[in-house]
Amino acid sequence: MSDLRGRYEFRSIRPEEGEEAADIELICFPPNEACSREATTERAKKAPEFFIVAKDKETGKIAGSLTGLATAENAFRDEFFVNADLNDPKGKNIMLLSLCVRPEYRGQGLARELMTEYIRREKANGRSRLYLTCLDDKVKMYSKMGYKDLGISGSVWGGQTWHDMSYDIKS
Repeated sequence: MSDLRGRYEFRSIRPEEGEEAADIELICFPPNEACSREATTERAKKAPEFFIVAKDKETGKIAGSLTGLATAENAFRDEFFVNADLNDPKGKNIMLLSLCVRPEYRGQGLARELMTEYIRREKANGRSRLYLTCLDDKVKMYSKMGYKDLGISGSVWGGQTWHDMSYDIKS
């Protein structure tokens, strides 16, 4: 994946990039599943350290992003998607909210590299676990990244049936 490091800059989002990240969210998810423009831009302002972007060094565009919030909670709930004030920087867990890669940048391992970078950072920060929800068709992808399927989620975000998944950072 070192060739990705040469092409992309992996870093925390800058608050002024929130609008571009919101645009990507709306491209990558159907309207019922996408976080609102407001929720995405608020997260970029209030929790930029938990919002990683891969910026294309040649074009200057954000090619992909991975965002979450820190919490002491151990269960995913839909309110994390809409309320950046739930972020607790001292929390031992991370609720991952959105993994987005622009269509023209897919198929080169960028999603995996964003996840690897996120795990590296949060391990260095002493976090315990990452949680996410995903649809049936993404369980295999996240399992290959080391996530454990915890079964059907209590989340009803977008009127969908989700799987809860977790990744133990300390192992």
